[in-house]
Amino acid sequence: MSQGVEFNRLMLDMRAMQADAMSLPKATAAAELAPGQSTFADMLGQAIGKVNQTQQASNQLANAFEIGKSGVDLTDVMIASQKASVSMQALTQVRNKLVQAYQDIMQMPV
Repeated sequence: MSQGVEFNRLMLDMRAMQADAMSLPKATAAAELAPGQSTFADMLGQAIGKVNQTQQASNQLANAFEIGKSGVDLTDVMIASQKASVSMQALTQVRNKLVQAYQDIMQMPV
């Protein structure tokens, strides 16, 4: 019985937050961030940028090794390649979780 009460309370809180969000103008909602604070979209964009940088660095190192540039070791190329692969897999998992969360929210009865 306690779980039913908690669920109902959660649903009421979510409906209240939704009503508050619908009544706020968009400029006001964005202006509430404190200086130096970043939004989730900003943080996600930065993470995507870092994955892109890792991929590019790996490709550059692999190209340098292929043309026989001195100072480039096969071990460094393989490590950079694995870092790029792991970062891409992690980003894919985050994307999958975000899509699943979005789908779960969209299927909730209101």
